[in-house]
Amino acid sequence: MSEPSEREVRAEVSAWLAENWDPDLGLVEWRGKLIDSGWGAPTFPLEWYGKGYSDPMGRAIDDEFEKIGAVTVARVGIRNLAAATLIAHGSDLQKEKFLRRILTGEDTWCQLFSEPGSGSDLAGASTRADFKGNQWIVNGQKVWTTSAHHANWGLLLARTDWDAPKHKGLSYFIIDIEQEGVTVQPLKQMNGHASFNQVFFTDAIVEPEMQISELGNGWAVATTTLMHERRGADGLRKQTAKTLKPGRCYAEEATEIEVQQAPYIWYPQRHGRVDLILARARETGKINDPAVRQEIARLFILDKSAEFMARRARAAQDSGKPQGPEGSLGKLCTTRRSRMCAIVHTMISNTDAMLTGHDSPMDGVIAEIGHLDSNRGDKVLDAAGLVVAPGFV
Repeated sequence: MSEPSEREVRAEVSAWLAENWDPDLGLVEWRGKLIDSGWGAPTFPLEWYGKGYSDPMGRAIDDEFEKIGAVTVARVGIRNLAAATLIAHGSDLQKEKFLRRILTGEDTWCQLFSEPGSGSDLAGASTRADFKGNQWIVNGQKVWTTSAHHANWGLLLARTDWDAPKHKGLSYFIIDIEQEGVTVQPLKQMNGHASFNQVFFTDAIVEPEMQISELGNGWAVATTTLMHERRGADGLRKQTAKTLKPGRCYAEEATEIEVQQAPYIWYPQRHGRVDLILARARETGKINDPAVRQEIARLFILDKSAEFMARRARAAQDSGKPQGPEGSLGKLCTTRRSRMCAIVHTMISNTDAMLTGHDSPMDGVIAEIGHLDSNRGDKVLDAAGLVVAPGFV
């Protein structure tokens, strides 16, 4: 069955929203109506709360929501990754148990991949899952875990076969984060924030039905998860823009976002703040320094390269091509851009770049950008590892 035209779909969703959107509904109640209608997750399969539409059609539908400021389902952060992973690899039991609560926002998720000894070599994970009796028993440690401090479920990559090659010895699980065998500890960073966590597993239990895909297929499932990382940030930006309007639904969404964002108020600085470069260079007079201008030019070229790589990844996705290396290459571009921003901002501000607080240039934003050099290395190597892993990307 062919997909209807974009014009027809826009008219249909617009009419549905005109009849049903009510900002005074509770957030979960409204999202429940969205899910039941199929407009909340239109790119999901028909049998799983969707309409089976393509990604470009899904974005057209999102446009109609944005036109009137209607709240969408919960699609930001790790929830988005969990949903995409379950749609691609999950069992019917797992989809039935989790998808609806992901979309309503009732469940919060974290991604348990990086470890103290395998941040740059994701396939070298040593957290182990041993099948004992009729359960998986998990022991080990994960680190740099976003959202673990308020998550109740986790996407876990663990080693189940120590004799197989690294990539083939991994399996993928859904784990209950709130059980006694799981301990979450915030990690205080050198920028003063605690945006990440370390997670310890001590005989933590995973039921057999919470294994995603076949035993030993964890790397392929993890690749799907990582390839969908970028969408969460887009969704958060769109959601944040709507929370200034009156109504119970907006207020509850604003609270939801505030809780999610609290540890991450410095996140805009992760990308280096290219937007601040020229103004700061003019303010300090460094724009007249040929060496600084040369580095600014190089940075702008790299910034455009990252933008074009993101467009290429989106175009590949829209054309229905299998997941390729575009997402990982895009991460490499953005990571290099972030690190170069730290260098250029330091060249422009000199020692002032180290100052924090309200008396510092731009309220300490530049110091937080400078912190990136110490916190981005694992991301660079993670992305490179996904590109070179044989037979998986």
